[in-house]
Parts: sequence; structure tokens; C-alpha cells
Amino acid sequence: MYRDTPHAIHLKDYRPPEFLIDAVDLRFDLDPERTTVEAKLALRRNPAATRGDGDLRLHGEQLDLERIAVNGHPLTPSEYEVHQEGLTLHRVPDQFGLETRVRIHPSLNTALEGLYQSGEMLCTQCEAEGFRRITYFLDRPDVMATYSTTLVADKRRFPVLLSNGNPVESRDLDGGRHLMRWEDPFPKPSYLFALIAGDLKAVEDSFSTASGREVALKIYVEPHNLDKCDHAMRSLKKAMRWDEERFGREYDLDIFMIVAVSHFNMGAMENKGLNVFNDKFVLARPDTATDVDFDGIESVIAHEYFHNWTGNRITCRDWFQLSLKEGFTVYRDQEFSADVGSRGVKRIGDVRLLRAHQLPEDEGPLAHPVRPDSYIEINNFYTATVYQKGAEVVRMQANLLGPELFRKATDLYFERHDGQAVTTDDFVRCMEDASGRDLEQFRLWYQQAGTPELSVQEAFDADSGRYSLSVRQHTPPTPGQPLKEPFHIPIAVGLLGQDGEDLPLQLEGDTTPSAPGTRVLELTNSEQSFTFVGLEAKPVPSLLRGFPAPVKLKTEASDDDLLFLMAHDSDGFNRWDAAQTLMQRLLLALVDDAEAELPERFFAAFEQALMDAQSDKALLAEVLTPPSEGYLGDQMAVVDVDGIHRAHSVLGRRVGERLRDALLEVYRANDGSEPYAFMPDDVGRRALKNLALGYLAKAGDAEALAAAQAQFEAARNMTDVMAALRLLVDHGGEAGTRALDHFYGRWSGEPLVVDKWLSVQATSPREDTLERVIALMGHADFSLRNPNRVRSLIGAFCNANQVRFHASDGRGYRFLADRVLELNPLNPQIAARLLKAMVRWRRFDAGRQALMRAEIARILDAEALSADVYEVASKALGD
Repeated sequence: MYRDTPHAIHLKDYRPPEFLIDAVDLRFDLDPERTTVEAKLALRRNPAATRGDGDLRLHGEQLDLERIAVNGHPLTPSEYEVHQEGLTLHRVPDQFGLETRVRIHPSLNTALEGLYQSGEMLCTQCEAEGFRRITYFLDRPDVMATYSTTLVADKRRFPVLLSNGNPVESRDLDGGRHLMRWEDPFPKPSYLFALIAGDLKAVEDSFSTASGREVALKIYVEPHNLDKCDHAMRSLKKAMRWDEERFGREYDLDIFMIVAVSHFNMGAMENKGLNVFNDKFVLARPDTATDVDFDGIESVIAHEYFHNWTGNRITCRDWFQLSLKEGFTVYRDQEFSADVGSRGVKRIGDVRLLRAHQLPEDEGPLAHPVRPDSYIEINNFYTATVYQKGAEVVRMQANLLGPELFRKATDLYFERHDGQAVTTDDFVRCMEDASGRDLEQFRLWYQQAGTPELSVQEAFDADSGRYSLSVRQHTPPTPGQPLKEPFHIPIAVGLLGQDGEDLPLQLEGDTTPSAPGTRVLELTNSEQSFTFVGLEAKPVPSLLRGFPAPVKLKTEASDDDLLFLMAHDSDGFNRWDAAQTLMQRLLLALVDDAEAELPERFFAAFEQALMDAQSDKALLAEVLTPPSEGYLGDQMAVVDVDGIHRAHSVLGRRVGERLRDALLEVYRANDGSEPYAFMPDDVGRRALKNLALGYLAKAGDAEALAAAQAQFEAARNMTDVMAALRLLVDHGGEAGTRALDHFYGRWSGEPLVVDKWLSVQATSPREDTLERVIALMGHADFSLRNPNRVRSLIGAFCNANQVRFHASDGRGYRFLADRVLELNPLNPQIAARLLKAMVRWRRFDAGRQALMRAEIARILDAEALSADVYEVASKALGD
């Protein structure tokens, strides 16, 4: 077990740093086996800090100290102390220069934090606390300095040497070596430092800023991937223009670079001027990447670019404020994607993600506020709550202020805090100062964990034409927060007449007429009533249009009301949500009784929607996609794993059988042979076509299976190929085996496509899936040291295959626990993230609870457990 229990870090204990670093001069002599790092730091005592004992305490991990000097004078052993957490210098001056030389070993760094080897490349990942693995430093975000970085390496092995800022010197050295120096004029915290050394080629372009400056754009990849960068470059240029137009933010350096690496713990990293990306979010061709991949690349490139202002120019004071940069930047990338694509479909995707990951997080042992109160390992707090819920909190402020005042508030934020490390309170204060609104109660969204549950009751008085909505909010207890104060919740509503048209929204007491459409009500009490007047008949309420707040809605809407909203609501999100609620009810009824009849009006509404030629096809595909098995489990008091899977199969089969002709017609009508294009209409057409084929395949339709085989063999684009491959594999038999063999034979040289090959097998509901996953771990293309491989096989099985991972014999749980223990010494971040698949063990039946609890306890009993895994496991078993 973990012999030295790691201690928690608390927000209440924050203190300003005793010293500041004004300038950093780094020199790297790069080699995978043995890299030497020389650092010169200009330090001074922080006037805003309480004076301590005169010692300087620097962070440092896994460093071999070779030299240390203050103001040019080497220190004697009595003047400093090297310890497990870093380096302490005794009784230093108030202002001085510190010089150190350390030795590090990138090839041995399997945790992929700090400087490490990725294939034949050297690269860095310093967020959150990786810089302390590079040199001794004040490795905290509120210490911001300018950096000069000199890189020296063998020119043949590492012809490209990159770091933050602008290049200022390049020359050859003796012995086949060369040197490159970079200077970043903008102060930044150490977590934004980056370097890359490798045999890379660049796709180059340029961008003219609003003020007329020319910025060089370069995307660096391994030479064989040069033909997969066009979409990434287009995405970058779109993001740069959008940020200028929407937020008034212009890029500030002379060059912007992206580097794609194959071994990366996260999706991407926003290092100043040098974004390092998991190659999954850079490389794409129509024959190697799906629509989901193209969309992910566009979104992630925008996200990391937007960080230049929301994260880099203005950063977070401490890691408790992580959502200051991540929540705001997620909101920005969501708005970008909505503007360049389909706003309705984008909103559905965002909420689907929130409901699948963040709401369950709020209901489990790892629940925490958007601004956490404490943590043991900060890597565990890169969560859906910090990112997705954090974005929803920003969106609520944008909706409460309106577009003009919100833009005024963000302009104020950028002007007031440029070059600073700040807090979420500073952000909200800008909202208040720009709008004149008091958002004190709203701050609870940052402070309280949990998802508010809204219950709504309606009443209509035909004589007076008054219609009332009584709304009550309640937030269940979460760890450490048993009692909750009422949140300030915006509620966007519409009222539909019997003809399906929006009605005027005249609230009692209004002095001016109100137009039809959507109105935002503000719930600030535990219970509150809103009364509309001037109505001739009882309306059908359209509640939470556009999902204006991260809440759960307990609705009394009848099935007929849901069908009505599904057919008529002018809000695309609520059309989808009505369909989801209706299908959820039907699926839960099938869980209870697999022979239960589905109502005729459901099939009629489904067919009517399916055949609507005027509909947005991407939105229609979302509307007709049933809730996931995981989401259905979240709606049950005790998750019925097998019953949910059976219900899903029954619903799919019955739709496929009953609507066979309509589904075949939709499939054929959308099965075009035109060249691939990543455009909203084309994406929607493919999504609807493959949805129709999926329903037909669930019915075992022979013509549909033949169509899937033909679609797979035609190989017009990876979106269609993967949709067909999944159906063939799930159906089983020789056709599925042949398809897998053919697919691997065709794409074995493309690592990102091999990841898809692994995932399609790991997520199959077939009974032998776990045995197949175990066998694939021995495949030549699998490695526990590659996070993409781990996520594609192990992560896919444990997180996306509910019925097989949660098999009642507990084999899935033993498999996961074994993998967590294997990964713990290699890559603690990835190990801890995998373990989260079992933390909500209390949601299941007694048998599964006992099995999961035993495996988590086994992990907690292991020797030399990392802080990352310890924190997740101990909280999972906590009271």
C-alpha cells in the first residue's frame, strides 16, 4: 500500500511566492540518454509575500545536480540541500542570479512529463508540474518570466530544434552539431515552456492579422505525414480570423507552430507559440480519418490557439483556478465550432458529452466544484467538471449579460489582466464591472459541487389566460458539501400553441409587449413562480431551450407533449431532448419487460421525422439516435447492465423491422459517390445514412448486411468504412473476421488507423470481446507505453463497452485493475484515468459492487502506489 500517504493541497492555504523570477536563460545539450540543462535565473524577493526564513525553495524531481552557483560563485554543500521535492538554498540575498546545471534522462521518462522521448523525437509536456523534471525552478503558475532558450544537438539526428517565441539565432557547431536560440518576449509560467527536437518537416503558410502583420504558420510532422496537414492548417487560419472578429484578439508573435507527436498523455498543449499536439488531433485525410476526427481536429486546434489569450497572456494564479483558462477556452472553442458548423448540432454534442461524463462525475465520489477546494495530484483535476461544466458556467454569464455586455466584459478582462496570473473571482468581477450586475450568488457555481435538479409544475387558468410555471431547485449532497445554497440559474423557455408556433412570452407585470420566441427567466430562490398572461389556450412548454444551465430537469410532460415538441419545437436542441426523453422512457420500459409494446405513435413520429426531406440531416441523425447505455444507467436507481443492453437491442431491432422500407430509402438517397468534403451538409448526410444502416443491421436484415459489406469494400472515406466495419464486427461470423483482417492489412502502416482497428474490437458487444482485448495486448502494434494505444484498446473496452466490462463474473474489473497496476510505475496519469471507470461502483447491484470494491482495494494495497492512482482509489472507497 502507499506507505507515505500523500498530503492534500488546499486552496485556503494559498500564499504568494516568496521569490519571483524575472528572466530565464536555458541551454539544453540534447541527447535521449543524457541531456544536460543549464539554467540561469534572475530572482528577487516578492514584495507582496510575507517574509520567510530567507531560504529559497525550488521544485525539482529526478534531477542529477552537477553545478550550482549564486551570482557566479559556486556554493558549498552547507549552503544548499537537495531533497525529494527539490532544492533549498539557505539565506539567499533579496536579489540575485542563480546558475544550475542538471542531468536528465529523456529515454527513461515513461510518465511523459517534462522532457521525454516520443519515437525518434524529443519533446516536452510541462502542464501541470512537468517543468520541475527539467530543472530546479519555482514551478507554479503565478511565477511568470521571460525565457531565452538555446538548444544544441546532433544535426543529423535532430535537424529541427524548436522552442517558445521567435527564432533569433541558428548556426552549425563542430562535430556535426548545431545550435538554435529562441526568445519569448512575453512573460509566462513554467508550465507553458516547450521544446521539440527531431527529424521533422513542416507544412507552411501565413496569416495576415487585422492590423496587417504577417504571421508565419508552421505545422511540423514526421516526413511521411506531410499529406495529412491541410485540414489542420485550414482550421488554424479559421480560428485566428474568428478570434479577431468575435473577441478582438490578435496573435502577438511572428511565428505560430504546431508539432504532432505520437506519445502524449493529453489531446494537445497550448505552450506559447509552440503548440504540441497528440497527432490524433493534427493528421487527417479522408481515407484515414472520420468526420468525428475532422471535427475534433478543427475544435482542438481552435481550443489550443485560443489559449494564447485565455491561458497564456492571462493565466491562472494557482491550479485551483484551472477552469479560469480551461472553462473559458472550451466555451470559446464551442462557439467557434457552432459558428463555422451547425449551431444546433454542436450544442447537442456538447450536452451529450456533459451528460455522459460531467453529470455522473457530480454524482460520484470524485465530485468537486468547478474551482476545487483541495487536491492531492493536480493531474486528476483535468476533469469534465473543470472543462465542460466550467464552459457552461461561462456560457451562463454570457447569456445573463447578453452579447454586447459580455463582449464589453471580456474586453475589460483582457485589458485589465494582460500579463497576470488571476482567479475566477477576477473573471466574474469583470462581468460585474462591465454590466453593473451583482453576480455574488452566481459565484456559487464555482464553489459548490453537484448538479441542481429542477422540478417544474404548470397551471393554466382558462378564464384569465394566465399560465404559471412553478420551478423548484434542489442539489443533492456531494463529498464534503452536504448542504447546498440555491444557485442563480438562467432558464430559457418558450411556449408553443396548438399549431406548433411560438407564442408571445408576456410575463405578469410586463409594461411592454413581448414577442414570440425564447425568454430567459432567472431562478434565484429554492422555489419560484413565473406567470405568463394573454394566452387563449393552455400552451405546451418548451423548457431549457439550448440547455442554458448544467441542470437536470424532472418533467411531467406526457408522451404526447414530447412527440409534439419533437415535431414542432423551433429550438433544435429541445427537439432532440424531447426525442431523447421519449426514447429513454421506452427503453426503460423495455428494461423492465423486453416484450413490452412500443406505441404506434412512436413509430409514426420516427418515420415522419426520417422522411422529412427539409430537415437538417445532421440534426435529424442526432434526434433519431437513442440515449447511450451508460446514460440510461444513470437514470436508474440501480444500473441493470444486462437489461439496458437487451432493451437497446430490442428497440433497434424493432425500429429496423418496422421501418425497413423507409430506412432503406433514406440509406439509398444519402449514399452518394461524390468526393469527400468536411462540410455540414455532407457530414449530416453520412451521419443519417449510417444511422439508417445501423437500425437495419440490428434487425439482421440481409440486404442491410450486404450493403454494409459493399460500403466497407467501396472504401470511399473512413467515415463510411468505419461505420460498416463496426456493423460487420458486431454481427460476427466470417464476414466480420475477414473485414478486420482486410482492414489491418490495408492500414497497418498508419498508427492512428490501427487505433480505430483496436477500438472497434474493444467496443463490440460480442461475448468473446474481453478475450479478444487480452489477445490484442500481445499484438506487435500494442504498447502500454503509448497512451493512444492504451486509450484505444483498454480505455475503449472499460469506458465504452458497458455490457462486457460490467460482466457479472467480474473479469472486466480484474482486467482493469491489473492494467492500472501495470501502468502505475510507467505512466501514473493514464493509470489514474483508467481507474475512474470503477469509481461509481455503488451505482450497481450488490454482486458487482463487491467485485469492483475488491479490485479497488487490491489496487490501494499495492506497493509504491503513485499519488495519482492513490487519490482516485482512496476517494472511490471513501465514506
